[in-house]
Order: sequence, then C-alpha cells, then structure tokens
Amino acid sequence: MSTSKYHHGDLRQSLIEAGAILLRDEGVAGLTLRAASRAAGVSPTASYRHFADKSALLAAIADHGFGLLEADLRAADTDPDHRVALCRQGVAYVEFAVAHPDLFRLMFSGVHAKRNMSAGPPARHGAFAVLADRVAQRVGPANAAAVTLAAWSIVHGLAALIVEQRIAAPDPAALAARIISLLNLDA
Repeated sequence: MSTSKYHHGDLRQSLIEAGAILLRDEGVAGLTLRAASRAAGVSPTASYRHFADKSALLAAIADHGFGLLEADLRAADTDPDHRVALCRQGVAYVEFAVAHPDLFRLMFSGVHAKRNMSAGPPARHGAFAVLADRVAQRVGPANAAAVTLAAWSIVHGLAALIVEQRIAAPDPAALAARIISLLNLDA
C-alpha cells in the first residue's frame, strides 16, 4: 500500500460517513466493516484500528445521526416565541426521520445500550437538550421534565409511525405542525 493511501487523514470519520451512506443505500444488512473500508478507500484491516466490530461502527453512525439531528433542531429553534420554536423543532424532527429513515431507526435501535458508556455521554443528549432547554424556558423548571418527555414522545411516535408506514402522511411536515399546534405547552 502506498504511503499516500495509508495516511488517510480522519479515517474514523471517513468510515462513519461511508457507513452512513451504505446504511442509506443498503440498509443495516448491507453495512459491514469491509464494505465501509472499501467505500472509504482503505484496507479492511485499517477499519479495525477504529472499530472493534460492526456494532461499534453502527454505534458511531448512530452518534453521527444524533449530531445531524441536533443541528437540525438547533436550526429550527430560532424563533423567540417558544410555541413557534417548539413547533419548528417538532417539524424538523419528523422531517429528519422521513429524510433518513434507516438512520433514524438505527439511532433508536438500542445500539447505544451495547456501547461502552465510559467514553462519555452519547451524542443523543445534545439533540434532546435542544428540546429540553426550550421547554424549560416555556413551562419553567417544575414541569419541564414531564412536558419535555411528553413533547418528545408525541413527536417521536409520529415520526416512527410515518417512517414505518403505519399512517399515511403525504405531507409529514404539515401533519407534524398540525398535531403540535394542538398541544397545550403551558403545563
């Protein structure tokens, strides 16, 4: 292997990105360390320097997904009106799930439970914090935890129902906005 091929820059991130593309195109079954290595342009042995096995790669891809979700939620959370910002967050959440169904499924599949948590908090806390912070601003600290859980449950449930095609949603964003607008977020 040539030196330029061996020195890859950020191989870990390249493997995560290649894995995310494989997940989108092939599903979990088509995602292997060997396939991710090939897509990243390195030998399969190189991937083992960063991931012990497929589960470790899947957990890293899920963390990557939570980072993308957090970015979408932060971008949606710009209105000074708490109700508007929360509605936009909910719509962004549903749109993310619809745009990335396999990634969304992976993120909530439990791969984090199998992960070594001593490496620090999983990236999902950042996405959840965007919602929790805005809810706390809206309802105050006494009811913030319960209202955050209720809001997340409703939006996540809607997203999952759409992604799993359990309900027809020709316009998922409009449906999400309609459902969220019916919620009383005053606690």
